[in-house]
Amino acid sequence: MKIGIIGAGNIGGNLTRRLTRLGHDVSVANSRGPETLAGLAEETGATPVDVTRAARDAEVVIVTIPQRAVPALPADVLAGAAPGAAVVDTNNYYPQRDGKIAAIENGQTESAWVAEQLGHTVVKVFNNIYASHLLTRAVPPGTPDRIALPVAADDQSAKQKIMRLVDELGFDPVDAGGLSESWRQQPGTPVYGTDLDAEGVRKALASASPERLPDFRA
Repeated sequence: MKIGIIGAGNIGGNLTRRLTRLGHDVSVANSRGPETLAGLAEETGATPVDVTRAARDAEVVIVTIPQRAVPALPADVLAGAAPGAAVVDTNNYYPQRDGKIAAIENGQTESAWVAEQLGHTVVKVFNNIYASHLLTRAVPPGTPDRIALPVAADDQSAKQKIMRLVDELGFDPVDAGGLSESWRQQPGTPVYGTDLDAEGVRKALASASPERLPDFRA
């Protein structure tokens, strides 16, 4: 599958490593230009590209950059993606880093805000797992205590595509509902930063409170 990754930090870099190992055709971009990705490209075989080309012909586009940087992406950043492409949002809102985003502070889910900025619905996933665990904790289906990841989206076709990709990467996908429920996996919730199995993820999502903890408010 052709996959475009926008962002080559901890999550973006490790997804590039994992997805290329699985045989996917990966293009990766960052804010500093493709020439700065030569090392990652040599390591993985991924194609470094300008951010304006990352989505070209991609069946999956993964946006994994700081929340504050999303509005600065080119308006046509998703232009040229394959018809029906799934757009993944791995981002988390940290006011100490991102500054105050009023809509999120006022209750809009982080991924609904990202979708508005992109002009395209998104699938929320990979935001609650430590980046290193993408490399070190993947196991085959059926392995006891396999780490599960919540997947929230309004587009059911896109959600199913990404849930299959999560399973291929070595984790159990858990349907976390629509984007209106994606607050249940935002920073400060019981599922955030954990390595729970599928049943544990379901229980953590169900027990989440919509009130944002002080550490995660501007």
